[in-house]
Amino acid sequence: MAEEFLTLMADLDEESQRTLGAWYGKLRDAGFTGKQTPNLPFHISIASFSLEKEREVVDEMKGLAARFSALPVHISHIGLFPGGRVLFAAPDMDPPELVDLRRAVRTETRDKFPWTPHATILIDEAETIRKALPVLVEEFRPFRGKVTKLHLCAFWPTREICTVCLKD
Repeated sequence: MAEEFLTLMADLDEESQRTLGAWYGKLRDAGFTGKQTPNLPFHISIASFSLEKEREVVDEMKGLAARFSALPVHISHIGLFPGGRVLFAAPDMDPPELVDLRRAVRTETRDKFPWTPHATILIDEAETIRKALPVLVEEFRPFRGKVTKLHLCAFWPTREICTVCLKD
């Protein structure tokens, strides 16, 4: 399968990784492994781009990392996307720094849908997600974390291109 697109991701801090990882661990222990991309850190996707924008996006993400400090996020709720195949945790939009980061992206995106900031926990068939939801509901507790890095990948197959730390 040939690569299809690029995604700019906002990676969450180590404590947030542990929290989200523990939630996924409970799901896995209950028999839910999912079809999400393995070995990626938990993140909030910022934008998607066509493959030919790679150099432009790398340059832009380096500039964004130099402008933005670590961003506070309050992971306050869980949700499902239409069709019920994606179970996620999502941040409040106050404070607005995450929205400011998204708005600062100037490279033309290929985003087809309105931006919904979220950290994917599990991707699977809708029936499986419906069965997994009570496990996550039992474990879920809102928490405050930070976005500390920007990360660019190409997808399918996954190719990690660049990771940069936000200033601080």
